[in-house]
Amino acid sequence: MSISPKLKTFLDKEKVGFQILEHSPAYTAMEIAGSQHVPGRQMVKSVIVKADDKFVMCVLPAIHYIDLDKLKKTLNAKKIELAAEDEIAKLFPDFEVGAEPPFGQLYGIKVLVDKVLDEDNEIVFNAGTHTDMVKMKFADFKRIVNPVLVEIGVHVHAVKG
Repeated sequence: MSISPKLKTFLDKEKVGFQILEHSPAYTAMEIAGSQHVPGRQMVKSVIVKADDKFVMCVLPAIHYIDLDKLKKTLNAKKIELAAEDEIAKLFPDFEVGAEPPFGQLYGIKVLVDKVLDEDNEIVFNAGTHTDMVKMKFADFKRIVNPVLVEIGVHVHAVKG
């Protein structure tokens, strides 16, 4: 099991209790939630977007899609789009692309968190690889990240095909 040294140092410095969990290689938050029997609302994912050419990290439950229209209004942006993989790789060089933990502030990136997560006691998220994850109290996460709580997600079952 491994966790990024930068992330481990940060969590230790903040005196946050956390647990490192290992799983088979998985590439989506929903896959990980299913294989690890973690409720989809507690498994969180980080979605990196570009809002008027500024990167923003959006954190939401695995069972939610990001609503780019809501996000655009929330940020008062003219243009919003998902960041490309090569951009993400440059922003987070010590993490595997798609496995970024929800700590954008460590990289100078604003962090927005969907308000629905405020209802959870614990959250689980990628630890920087596609085989490791971290479990911690949401209250601790909120305290050390100080994210902006917003409504930016929509439940997967609410999306009409």
